[in-house]
Amino acid sequence: MSRSGHLPLASWRAVILHREHPSIDALRRQLELLHIDVVTVWPQLDEAHATADVVFFDADMGHDGQFPWPAGYAPMPMIALIGTEAPGRVQWALAQGSNAHLLKPIGSTGAYSALLIAQHAWEMARNQANDIRTLEDRLRQRPVVVRAVLKLIQGEGLDEAGAWKRMRRIAMDWGMTIEETAEAICRDERRLKGGNEKH
Repeated sequence: MSRSGHLPLASWRAVILHREHPSIDALRRQLELLHIDVVTVWPQLDEAHATADVVFFDADMGHDGQFPWPAGYAPMPMIALIGTEAPGRVQWALAQGSNAHLLKPIGSTGAYSALLIAQHAWEMARNQANDIRTLEDRLRQRPVVVRAVLKLIQGEGLDEAGAWKRMRRIAMDWGMTIEETAEAICRDERRLKGGNEKH
């Protein structure tokens, strides 16, 4: 989402996974007023729909297997269309990765705010998942970093602080992360040898 909080909706494509219904006609009208291209499908999405910018889906009649991705891993914001607020139905919608919802019957408003909320929630969840992946990768590489520090201590006669300083300098010089630098040191890359004299 842009800093101003506006989405470039005129270029968006929406898929509505719902049977034909007056509420869906109302939703389609709202989306078309926002210059969003709309496709309505039922009973399931196929691979071609995975490139849509947003998916609205029926939480009342929805069921597992309607989406071409694992539950909770949608590649776009998902907005649940809820008519029955039964706990099991709401829970199912959440398990699909719903980022926002609209209550049925749908009238002449609500789609725009649902789009903004869904996009924001989806981006936050994606950023958090990326952060977690980065941290997990760094944690997995921790033994390599320790081995690289030990290699610098033993091979260059440095103390621990000096080895860390050396590794940070190599990382800066070569535009690498500490973890990438540690792997290069453990592989004994030649390009790092040239830096020995400089530092």
